[in-house]
Amino acid sequence: MKIYKKVFHYCLILIVLSLPTSFANAKNIPSSFADLAEKLMPSVVNIASTQTIKTTSNPFKNFQFPPGSPFEDMFKEFNRQTERKATALGSGFIIDRKGIVVTNNHVIQGAEDIIVSVNGSTEYKAKVIGTDPYMDLAVLQIVSDEKFETVSFGDSDKARVGDWVIAIGNPYGFGGTVTSGIISSRNRDIGLTRYDDFIQTDASINQGNSGGPLFNLDGEVIGINTAIWGPGQSGSIGIGFAIPSNSASHVISQLIEFGETKRGWLGVRIQEVTKEIAEVEKLKKPEGALVASVSENSPADKAGIKAGDIILEFDEKSVDTMRTLPKLVAQTKVGKRVTVKIWRNQKLISKRVLLGRLESSKEFKAENKPEPDTSKYVKVENLKISVRDLDKNDISERKLPKNTTGVVVTEMSEGSPLIFVSVNDVIVELQKKKVINSNHFLNLIKEIIDNGEKTLYLAIYNSRNQRSYITVKLK
Repeated sequence: MKIYKKVFHYCLILIVLSLPTSFANAKNIPSSFADLAEKLMPSVVNIASTQTIKTTSNPFKNFQFPPGSPFEDMFKEFNRQTERKATALGSGFIIDRKGIVVTNNHVIQGAEDIIVSVNGSTEYKAKVIGTDPYMDLAVLQIVSDEKFETVSFGDSDKARVGDWVIAIGNPYGFGGTVTSGIISSRNRDIGLTRYDDFIQTDASINQGNSGGPLFNLDGEVIGINTAIWGPGQSGSIGIGFAIPSNSASHVISQLIEFGETKRGWLGVRIQEVTKEIAEVEKLKKPEGALVASVSENSPADKAGIKAGDIILEFDEKSVDTMRTLPKLVAQTKVGKRVTVKIWRNQKLISKRVLLGRLESSKEFKAENKPEPDTSKYVKVENLKISVRDLDKNDISERKLPKNTTGVVVTEMSEGSPLIFVSVNDVIVELQKKKVINSNHFLNLIKEIIDNGEKTLYLAIYNSRNQRSYITVKLK
């Protein structure tokens, strides 16, 4: 019995002695981030961007006059336009001694003036080199001949869940704020951008941290802080998201070199492969991207990819989910010939595709049309819709008859009686009377309601530019 006690006692001592050795072999937990923060602080900047907000008001806006009435033009003169300056605060970091700064696109979007503050005190003007709204990135150039302290990108693919990280930024205007935490998760898709692949961290990130760096313990940028998750997005609750440096650095290099992005383009519209679709297609599991449609004369079209195909592999990389494919395509060089493996008729086949450029595609240009001037929208309260005047561009683009006049529906509110009308439909007649413009349309509606009529009789062009008549009962 004494022998067993001695053996047990000896083993216990060995276990206790081995614990410190095991922890010593692991990566040391930092006792302080002070040295690292002091080293990195000069390369992190505060960004203030300003833009002018214009508003127009008219005390007589609710007065309606017949089309062509002299009072209509007279009361337009009472429009009061006011201007105010709005300032947005954000963060960024310097990657070149000449003063090249990386930040988020939403920090400087629409800015007329950009001021970059270095070391919390010295302010410089900055100009935009290039932006990428799709990944929410922007590159700025500080207007100065001075040389600046820089930081470099690390390999975000090596970052592991549980690794220590620190964030430095300008939350709520409190520049030079350092917070720490760990990587909580990888490859997060929160539906914020087309190419979501976020690093999730519990390092405190708040409004104003946007565009700031997320560092590893080697002082390398492994992420660009972009978004937070919280009730009303009011502040940090320990769920922040950063764009991985490996994805960002590729885009940033293009913005510096070309002032714009050059992403690969396949030319397919895709959707998720559900469990039910996988069963019908005889796939072992739900995977890949189901091709819903193929753009005419696109790289996919020329290569023979068809609607109904399921893309399982792109350029020797597995497409595990639908969201994976756009990221793989975008990161591939324009003009590269790649192999795409697809599942068709329960067989795996390969197609060779010569990639095009996304920014040159019709789809991209359509998505990036200038925003319409909402100040020209007119609310029709009785019908719970908004409309604008049909213009020459509408007529040309939609190939409508040259003498067409009317209004374009821009918004449909809940409870609108026009249940058979959709946004972008063109209303050209009301009660068999030709609609001239928005004001005329308002006057006709008022006249109909004042006369006690209960049915509207409209002629419209739908989104496919097909003309038809519809009736609407008024309550």
